[in-house]
Amino acid sequence: MSNKQQRRPDIGGQAVLEGVMMKAPEHMAIAVRRENGDIVVKRERYESPAKKHKWMGYPMIRGAVNMVLMMKLGMGVLEDSATMGGVMEEEPSKFEKWLTSKLGKKADKVFMGIAMVLAVLLSVGLFVLLPNLPVKALRNAGWSLTAVNLVSGLIRTVILIGYLLLCGYQKDLRRTFQYHGSEHKTVYCHENDLPLTVDNVQKFSTLHPRCGTSFLLITFIFSIIFYSIIDQAVLNTTGFDLGANYLARIATRLLLLPLVAGISYELLKSLAHADSPLTRALRWPGMQLQRLTTRPPTDEMCEVAIVSMQAALNGLPEGEETEEGWILLRKVPAQAAQA
Repeated sequence: MSNKQQRRPDIGGQAVLEGVMMKAPEHMAIAVRRENGDIVVKRERYESPAKKHKWMGYPMIRGAVNMVLMMKLGMGVLEDSATMGGVMEEEPSKFEKWLTSKLGKKADKVFMGIAMVLAVLLSVGLFVLLPNLPVKALRNAGWSLTAVNLVSGLIRTVILIGYLLLCGYQKDLRRTFQYHGSEHKTVYCHENDLPLTVDNVQKFSTLHPRCGTSFLLITFIFSIIFYSIIDQAVLNTTGFDLGANYLARIATRLLLLPLVAGISYELLKSLAHADSPLTRALRWPGMQLQRLTTRPPTDEMCEVAIVSMQAALNGLPEGEETEEGWILLRKVPAQAAQA
């Protein structure tokens, strides 16, 4: 037997509405706390696309695949958490009623598809179209391609930071950021082989090197370098200036985005699993950005994250089963707990 200790599989997660989703290699679980204090838990099978299609697990490709899948999965678990928490029990709008009458059970998928399209359009508008608006004027003023790409990258980063800051002022999102912190703490506890208790979980940081927030910043920074090289190569070989043609510049950014995301994902994984002064320094900016997307959680929030982690790893807990097949963990009254 090799003396080299096998590294345990990464556990991913996401904060949802009043809860946490945890994703183990073969199962995914969502735990949500309802207004009355009960916790409802859902668990389902998760199969990595790389198991079905080997090429999806190749380096550089897996990052782009993961980005698309996490966007789709993220929308799905947010909808699930809203349903589990009882948020979706409000009266549907006339449009929702009309669409449901026409499409039946397919209506939910259509709603999710519309939401995903709107989210993609908003992201492209904020982080691709808007940051590249001043590029042509800067090129005409004599700025180099590297300089204009740096300005574009800085604008993109400022928009991201401003957006996250605004989100932090909303009460519901601040609670989601707290659940995000509980997810990170619980993952840390698992990675350190400690029993999953609230006291153990609360010892850890809310900042984790594999967080999607760090991935965003790595992607933004790497894109400055990557696109500068591409723009200069195109100019040198063809004489075509991507800095002077807005539509061509946008097209190249969108076409090459999967490659940028794939390389950034490999960088994130490499930095997360290495521990040296250099890698800690390179991780530092992304870790600090997480201060905008995480908040210190309450003990009750950590309890929800623990339930989600244990369900993803070990199966659903014992409890009352709902009509939907979820498990309901009733809140223990304070008097009964003290007795």
